[in-house]
Amino acid sequence: MLEVSSSLSPSMVRFCTGELSVDCLASLAAQNLDYILALAATLPPPPCIPPKSFNDRLFYIYTSGTTGLPKAAIVVHSRYYRIAAFGYHAFRMRQDDIIYDCLPLYHSAGNIMGVGQCLINGLTVVVKKKFSASRFWEDCIKHNCTVVQYIGEICRYLLSQPVRPSEKGHRVRLAVGNGLRPSVWEAFTERFGVAQVGEFYGATECNCSIANMDGKVGACGFNSRILPNVYPIRLMKVDEETTELVRDRHGLCVPCRPGEPGLLVGRINQQDPLRRFDGYANQDATRKKIANNVFKKNDSAYLSGDVLVMDELGYMYFRDRSGDTFRWRGENVSTTEVEGTLSGLLGQADVAVYGVAVPDVEGKAGMAAIADPTGTFDCDAFLRGVQQALPPYARPVFLRISPQVDTTGTFKIQKTRLQREGYDPRLSTDQIYFLNSRAGRYEAVNEELHSAIVEGRMAL
Repeated sequence: MLEVSSSLSPSMVRFCTGELSVDCLASLAAQNLDYILALAATLPPPPCIPPKSFNDRLFYIYTSGTTGLPKAAIVVHSRYYRIAAFGYHAFRMRQDDIIYDCLPLYHSAGNIMGVGQCLINGLTVVVKKKFSASRFWEDCIKHNCTVVQYIGEICRYLLSQPVRPSEKGHRVRLAVGNGLRPSVWEAFTERFGVAQVGEFYGATECNCSIANMDGKVGACGFNSRILPNVYPIRLMKVDEETTELVRDRHGLCVPCRPGEPGLLVGRINQQDPLRRFDGYANQDATRKKIANNVFKKNDSAYLSGDVLVMDELGYMYFRDRSGDTFRWRGENVSTTEVEGTLSGLLGQADVAVYGVAVPDVEGKAGMAAIADPTGTFDCDAFLRGVQQALPPYARPVFLRISPQVDTTGTFKIQKTRLQREGYDPRLSTDQIYFLNSRAGRYEAVNEELHSAIVEGRMAL
């Protein structure tokens, strides 16, 4: 130290220990560490923890962006805890459960509902880098998993796989997730021997989550009709043309009766961790999801943007995204229901259904984008199946056949680009077909036929 002391910065603090002459200490400007330690406290210093509460922000999770750009949803500490506890208690998970989580961790299902069971409840969670339909059941056997997670179309992808011995050799008793189509539900449980499906409805930011705790096929949740105010969520009537909430003469929203489709809303109470709505990083986006004077004067409620139906018992069924349902031939067409039917006809292929405008024609014509990676799509066979399975108003007027359909990272089908391009053959390299009702067949759309449709020279 003496040899290099002249090159050291004068601001450097120096310590020494052991016996050392006073002259050496003076030349090094060193402090005696033994003396300092003798005077030091024997207890550990108090932890330096910043003042945080249950209502402080933990992180942001981006929404899926199926109908527009993703939004950064605010997740506070209480929301993380609530979502994890919701999944654990609603579906009767156990301390010895092993969860198979193949969902992206930037999504609340994989991050909170999945990994949260480890952090909050101490369960074992197997985190897979990405979903693999061919390796799914082998992984469950390898890791002795008892619970699996699904979202979007995962269950349908598993059903489309060839039969393997591993699909019945696992220990999985519970599948937890959302977006399981009713047309796939029973086929999934019967083929793979999964005793319980824990279907739930909810978004990262919402205050109106519901759960199907007793396996009612097709239902995404339940809310008591006897004691509705215990959990203040409602299905409210919406205008089919404007998608705005319908108001009564007092300016309040009109609740739906059993069997009537309506927009799911949840009353906001910022002092209640179960009822609060923290919104998004973008305040304009937050304001668009809040309505006032919903249940009573001067209240506020979160607008889910989803249309559901409640039955007489209180079970709720997902119908469609608000704005996805369209009218054709004077009837409402649920894109979700038609997608499920068409996918079943095509061996669980990816299908996106949406409405497209035709000049001077009332309503929107149905269009289906169908994934055909093998190039073997048969229009005539498809039409025969559609005629048997769907009423005339729900049959797709236009088809778009492509190798694959756009999906999000959570396997939800994206329709924004498809709707924008419509049935114009100049905007896509995919093959587009038109249902010529007079000829009774689908015909390929070229520029000439497109012009005839747009100009009204081809009857729909």
